[in-house]
Amino acid sequence: MTVSLTSSTISTGFTPFDFVSFQSTEQFHGAVREQLAQDIEVLFAYAKLPSPLVDACRYVMTGQGKLVRPLMVASAFASINSSNNACTDERNDDIDTLDTGLDTLLENDSDYDMSRRAALAVELLHTYSLVHDDLPCMDDDELRRGQPTAHIAFDEATALLAGDVLQTLAFEVLTAEMPTFAPFNANIASQLMAIFAPRARRMVSGQMLDLNAEASASIAQDDLEAIHRDKTGALIEAAMLMGGVCAGATAPQRMALQECAQHIGLAFQVQDDVLDVTMTTDTLGKPAGSDEKLDKSTYVKLMGVDNATSYAQSLFNDGRAAISHELNSRELSDNEDNIGTDNDALLALIEWLWSRKK
Repeated sequence: MTVSLTSSTISTGFTPFDFVSFQSTEQFHGAVREQLAQDIEVLFAYAKLPSPLVDACRYVMTGQGKLVRPLMVASAFASINSSNNACTDERNDDIDTLDTGLDTLLENDSDYDMSRRAALAVELLHTYSLVHDDLPCMDDDELRRGQPTAHIAFDEATALLAGDVLQTLAFEVLTAEMPTFAPFNANIASQLMAIFAPRARRMVSGQMLDLNAEASASIAQDDLEAIHRDKTGALIEAAMLMGGVCAGATAPQRMALQECAQHIGLAFQVQDDVLDVTMTTDTLGKPAGSDEKLDKSTYVKLMGVDNATSYAQSLFNDGRAAISHELNSRELSDNEDNIGTDNDALLALIEWLWSRKK
């Protein structure tokens, strides 16, 4: 796979995440977050939204979020790219000659820029869903990502419209002609859209099923998992698959990414349910105990904290196992809790997710 470079590399002076030699999770995630922060500003400059709409959009998109979904795009992109790049010395040679070969690199493929677009898209869609979830007609929450929710900081109408426009931008960004981005790759863009659109629809369907379940006195585990495979898991599937597609994932790699994402998506929700009752509001950045307040159906309510925690751990293990062999980067050890993650962005991300406290 060729190495891509965009004008953003020159103007900002930082190294894009596809050029980071993976040495630590913190280093890689820092590079992804820095790239995303720049791209958010480029997008809003391009979109030319009126005030206070643009102010509300920037407010919710630049809060202290975990950025799990764009990190998934970037990590899948990096892991598949690394797995498919048989000669790492060639990649290192390209990095060493950036100064002398810049013009040539700028003419190469735009896979990295398509991964930037994908990372933006999933974060835009996820943030829209949070803005709408927090509205008085939904969960009526006043705190998100450690700051007042959009309808509190602005007003309900502005928050509603901010969510609306973030949703539309999530699709527009895949093909928009924006500064610092190479022209979109039509083949990759069509594949991204085919992955993204149905999973966006599934996310909304899952939200409706979740609301329906609140009126139910009890719900079976299979039904609860069906809700969360759409509400939470669908966008996580999209993120991993979109990152893989941008890196040229093979059919077996895409299947492994989807299986991994299905386990991790469900694990993430189970873990969220546990954190809601075991962490404080200050740690979570949103109201602790909100699930109980809204009488939501949760895994903690269904199986208790200890069993839910064990279930989440088993799902994370299954996610690691699903992708580990296909990447040919690690073999599972006898102890599945001790799968190696050195130099692999996606496996390291899964470890990071398991250890999160918010």
